[in-house]
Amino acid sequence: MAGEPHGVDMEAIRRVIATADVFIVRFALLEHRLMVDSRLDSEGRPFVKMVPPVTSAEERYRYLQRERPGMPPPEQITVFQWPRSIRTLREAGLWAAIEERLVVIGGDAALALGQTAYRDALRLEDADKRAMILGGEGYETVWERKK
Repeated sequence: MAGEPHGVDMEAIRRVIATADVFIVRFALLEHRLMVDSRLDSEGRPFVKMVPPVTSAEERYRYLQRERPGMPPPEQITVFQWPRSIRTLREAGLWAAIEERLVVIGGDAALALGQTAYRDALRLEDADKRAMILGGEGYETVWERKK
């Protein structure tokens, strides 16, 4: 992978975005994941949302069943790691690839779901940065201002 932008195989990620029925983006800097299920439900909508982490693949399948009742379980869920921030996912053109796929499968309504997921991702990432700086849950401050 030497010389590849962001230290990842961008073409492999683009193939996943373009072809996988269900994929998850794991962010190195964020606990939550982006889940995209491109299969359309009975109302013609895909699923795209920031989701909490789980401890196993089986738990992820159960989560998807709860979120999308009536949908059969997918044959597989493809997962890839994104080693940078949400913003760099957009800067690298990968968020645009996700949005393009959403438009193709579900039109403007699906695009709106993707835009909501992006705003949620930014909000979660910003909250995590604040917690990191302030020593919030899951973080410990290295030094504190003397009172």
